[in-house]
Amino acid sequence: MKRRDLIRNWEANGFSKIRDDGNHTIYKAPNKRAVQVPRHREISENTARQILKDAGLK
Repeated sequence: MKRRDLIRNWEANGFSKIRDDGNHTIYKAPNKRAVQVPRHREISENTARQILKDAGLK
């Protein structure tokens, strides 16, 4: 999965960028926990699935 597709999905669900931290970007939505996105063009399907699960979107 492309990183930008994952970010578009989050922004459509109310997430906003909090900060860039090292090799990750941190996003948070109101009433949800913060999640990290690695800064790679491609993110493996397993990693993307876990990030979405952590974000409460799947």
